[in-house]
Amino acid sequence: MSKARLIVLAVTQRQQTQAEVARRYRVSWRWVHELIRRYEQGGWDAIEPRSRRPRSNSAATAEPVRARILALRRVLTDSGLDAGPVTIAWHLEHEHPRAPSTSTIRRILHKADLITPEPKKRPKSSIHRFEADQPNETWQSDFPPQAGGAPTTGRWPTAATSRSSTGSTTTPGYCSPPPPTAASPLG
Repeated sequence: MSKARLIVLAVTQRQQTQAEVARRYRVSWRWVHELIRRYEQGGWDAIEPRSRRPRSNSAATAEPVRARILALRRVLTDSGLDAGPVTIAWHLEHEHPRAPSTSTIRRILHKADLITPEPKKRPKSSIHRFEADQPNETWQSDFPPQAGGAPTTGRWPTAATSRSSTGSTTTPGYCSPPPPTAASPLG
């Protein structure tokens, strides 16, 4: 039994006030009043949840434009020409001052089942996933460039808290020792 039906029964059969029922079921007294009004006008069917869908859509593509899109698709396909949304949009722009966008044309063609899905066109990069089997198995770092465009040396400032919490023994203020120079014995 729905909550709306319980509220109506509490008011109509148990003779409870609308304010008592509103407190008990934790709804506003206006909603209780609205449910009672609906019940008195239309019975039990009137208190069922109503659709929230709008009755009309003023931004919907007009039917003559939809028909012209489908007709252009047929004509272009029969002529052996490209009949994609971009081509249809080009033709419509020369006929109408306000032609729909290519995404709207594609949606209309899909709805009319004039576009066949081609799963082979899926990009190969979408198959490879960047994930690890175990936690902490894969690490990623992002090294910022040096000021002035100098080549990177791996000497980046680090936070003192991160060194102390991990037990790192790096040189204070740097992640790695400086690279050997030409004057050093290693270079």
